[in-house]
Amino acid sequence: MRSSTLRVAAVLALAPVALGAQQGSWAFVDVTVIPMDREGALPGQTVVVTDGVITAVGPSGSVAIPSDARRIDGAGRFLMPGLAEMHAHVPPQPDPPQDVLDDILFLYVANGVTTIRGMLGQTYQLELADRLERNELLGPTFYVGAPSINGSSAPDPATAERLVRAHAAAGYDLQKIHPGVSLVTWDRMATVAREVGLRFGGHVPEDVGLVHALETGMSTVDHLDGYVEAVTSGEVMAKVAMGEDIRLDELVRGADEAKIRDIVRRSLDADVYVVPTMYLWENIFATADPEPFLELPEMRYVSAGQREAWRRQAAPGPRAEPQVLQEFFALRKRILKELSDAGVGILMGTDSPQMFNVPGFALYREIAVMSEAGMSNRAILQSGTVSVSRYVRDHLGLDGSFGSVTAGNRADLVLLGSNPLEDLANLTDRVGVMVRGRWVSRAEIDAGLERLAAKHATASDGS
Repeated sequence: MRSSTLRVAAVLALAPVALGAQQGSWAFVDVTVIPMDREGALPGQTVVVTDGVITAVGPSGSVAIPSDARRIDGAGRFLMPGLAEMHAHVPPQPDPPQDVLDDILFLYVANGVTTIRGMLGQTYQLELADRLERNELLGPTFYVGAPSINGSSAPDPATAERLVRAHAAAGYDLQKIHPGVSLVTWDRMATVAREVGLRFGGHVPEDVGLVHALETGMSTVDHLDGYVEAVTSGEVMAKVAMGEDIRLDELVRGADEAKIRDIVRRSLDADVYVVPTMYLWENIFATADPEPFLELPEMRYVSAGQREAWRRQAAPGPRAEPQVLQEFFALRKRILKELSDAGVGILMGTDSPQMFNVPGFALYREIAVMSEAGMSNRAILQSGTVSVSRYVRDHLGLDGSFGSVTAGNRADLVLLGSNPLEDLANLTDRVGVMVRGRWVSRAEIDAGLERLAAKHATASDGS
């Protein structure tokens, strides 16, 4: 198990329930495999899963299928690893209602998301992660970020040190960073985090800056935080240093070619991963009218209260003129493509359920923007599969045996009716999802989504 001793002890008394018993042996027969740890697709394969682990992958006819295995016809279908949401938010309040958690976790699975990284921690989430790992609940494997270190929670180095040590001892998988951290506090936090083996990621505080964050071991930069500022001209940055207000058009039009190349190189050298959340950022900067977002089809699956909260969060108007906004979005997309092309690790993530991002569904809106940035279909799929397994192994020091269709890996799989390498829209052509060896058919997914829609429709009309 990936959990710390404390986390295991917290759940040993919990009796396993029926979900764990639904694993057994499965065989995807005569399927085209998209392995993701190598190029292309492999037709005519049989993939065997036993008790949550892929035990065999090979040409049909050469793979022995256990006599008790339940067979899934793969003819004309495509089997790929499950996707990951690497900037997720599970309710941060203590002990949220179980049905709320069940609904969020189901939305991820229904969309082929078999791994999430929670980026705003709470003590109950440690137990939740272990219950998921033990298959006591249906939901993705959950890597838990600790409660945030920010300007309020850590106003000085001593407080930051205390928090980092406490979070490491509690068994959190990583430390979340929010803005407002002073440079001296950051440096102490980073030193202690290295000492206790707790990686940190999230926002880049303004007093720290992206270059120093990379030099001191930041593990993930989320929302592309600090990249636009890092590539702007010296003249603009001099104004920032003087405390002058900088307009968005000055920041964007001051982009320096040499600085773009330099920050890409620094990112690669630092082995940092980037979680761009492109769709969210375009919403934040450009949303004047929330109604088109609230009319999206996936809004059926969230509560009226959540929809109203998003309506209130919407800005009263765009943060700049349309042309400036488009230049800003184009620069962000260019930076993302430059990072990806250079080999910097990109991790798929949306910040759901923030700002009209419905868990699971938001991933496909994010994928569309990544594609607009010029990332290839394969690079985008890697950001939600093999790149995530490398991050988990190399940065979190946890088991990275997932993210590819390979014998010995965790059986997190999505069966599709069409090839996503040819068209990323085919990711929604799901026949079913397997999460840690538990098969969830299209019929079960559809029934669960209809249940959610009916639940929220009833709550909305007051009946």
